[in-house]
This record gives sequence, structure tokens and C-alpha cells, in this order.
Amino acid sequence: MAKESMKAREVKRKKLVDKYAEKRAKLKAEGDYIGLSKLPRNSSKVRLHNRCSLTGRPKGYMRQFGLSRITFREMASAGLIPGIKKASW
Repeated sequence: MAKESMKAREVKRKKLVDKYAEKRAKLKAEGDYIGLSKLPRNSSKVRLHNRCSLTGRPKGYMRQFGLSRITFREMASAGLIPGIKKASW
């Protein structure tokens, strides 16, 4: 389980990325790198970190499902993910 402060930090970064997305794209298209450097650092999309939507775990993240590998395995074993069968784990 991730700390609540870490989850909150990711939410805050996501809001900043959304807020500055258009401005950042415009500055990049113009080639204004000085203007880009004046924007907040956390407004860059690169600063976002993928986290499991249920537990907040940052490692072992599976993009297709939005879950960590551990949560995915638990849900698949319980039959909560349609189309996934337990094969050989």
C-alpha cells in the first residue's frame, strides 16, 4: 500500500500536467525553450508515475489493466477480470 502523501503528490502532478498541457505544446511548437524552462517542473508529462488504481503501488504496473502485478494476479485468481484464466502461475 502506498502512502497517502505519495498518492496525493501524484494527483497534484496530474492536475499540473493537465493545466499546462496546451501552453507546453504551444511553446514546443514555437521552439521557445526559455519559455518552457519557466513553467513548473512538475507540469511535464514525464514527471508522472504510473500507479496501481487500487493499491497505489508504483512498481510492477500493467498499463493495459491499470493495476500492479500483485493486484492483477489476486483479481484474476478470484475471477474478477473477464477473459483471464489462471494458466500456470
